[in-house]
Amino acid sequence: MIATISRKGYFSAAHRLYNPNWDYHKNIEKFGKCAYLNYHGHNYEYIVSLTGEVDPETGFVFSLQKLKNILREEIENLFDHKNINLDIKEFSYKNPTAENIAIFMWNRIHKKISSSLNLRIILYETENNFVKYEG
Repeated sequence: MIATISRKGYFSAAHRLYNPNWDYHKNIEKFGKCAYLNYHGHNYEYIVSLTGEVDPETGFVFSLQKLKNILREEIENLFDHKNINLDIKEFSYKNPTAENIAIFMWNRIHKKISSSLNLRIILYETENNFVKYEG
């Protein structure tokens, strides 16, 4: 039997979207107010889903307690109340768009789970703006 489990998480963080190869005006043209010099913040919400075989001994696809711990260590402790551009080294050279953040999250979580599980991340930057990434 195949099933999908999901866990929701949250973090608050600031970022600024910009391309360092462009001047300020072109960045504003492409990214709007998200390119303002003094950054801006979001209350991010995310959903991590794992799909795989249900273990006949435990009844689990994956332990939700273990998933909770992975998300706290790999995502929430890293992102919560941080400036993504300045505090997370990988984003010192990568634009912290919702797409890039979701891919980054997927890569961190994927290292901690079995490769037999399908991993999906849905990251809400706002109530209306979100991205889904499945590797």
